[in-house]
Amino acid sequence: MSEDTSDAPAPGRIRIGAQGWNYDAWLGGFYPTGTRATDFLSVYARAFDTVEVDSTFYAIPPERTIEGWVRRTPDDFVFALKLPQSITHERRLRDSEDETVLFVERARGLGRKLGPVLMQLGPDFTIHELPALTAYLAGWPPEIPLAVEFRHPSWIARDVHALLTAHGVSLALSDGPWIPRDTLLDLAAHPTADFFYIRWMGPDRSITDHSRVQVDRSREIERWTRAMRAMAAGGRAVWAYSSNYYAGHAPQTARDAQAALGQRVVPPETLGVQMSLF
Repeated sequence: MSEDTSDAPAPGRIRIGAQGWNYDAWLGGFYPTGTRATDFLSVYARAFDTVEVDSTFYAIPPERTIEGWVRRTPDDFVFALKLPQSITHERRLRDSEDETVLFVERARGLGRKLGPVLMQLGPDFTIHELPALTAYLAGWPPEIPLAVEFRHPSWIARDVHALLTAHGVSLALSDGPWIPRDTLLDLAAHPTADFFYIRWMGPDRSITDHSRVQVDRSREIERWTRAMRAMAAGGRAVWAYSSNYYAGHAPQTARDAQAALGQRVVPPETLGVQMSLF
């Protein structure tokens, strides 16, 4: 007899995209030659159903920018926003209520297209600043999914895991130079939220040509996608975003992950260009 799986959770959805879309270096390799910068997002959205917005790390976008993102993407498209560095790096999560309120207000302008928010903390932000993180999470609106990226190993601690779990905040799994990949994959077995957030970052920023793949990451992607299947099998959503610095060309990294998972892959040559009127 087959095993009774009636109580098994439905698999979570896996969404894969890149960290940003506004790259001239992608012309020819991803965007069809001749694509205007104003059309980048709409063309990107034909290949992927999500994107991590890097620009919100540098400034809170005006309402008209948010409206443009909504207008240029299909109904099922989702944006992950980075919390501004003015909150995470300059104020170090302290005395940032006004900026947080404004950021959340703008983020909500995305409506159903708002996905997780990423809090990226610097490598000099150590566990000694746990009180600041604790206070900030207590004030975060729980209806907006939040992931925290630590870039110092001191944060891999039981008390921190308990804090994130208490607030339903995901521990971002960032494949970079800060925390060993094996440690990250071990942490995935002990989720702190109802979703996973993965970032393929690379060891450094030595890759300066982002028009093509220059580092073979097939073994790493195979390992990550195997883990992602297990994550989704537990009923949790999975969000994964590739950086240009991971292999040289973020769209190809994302497509490789899609292919490894058996997802539909849209080849760049079929994207076509439907130029905007304005």
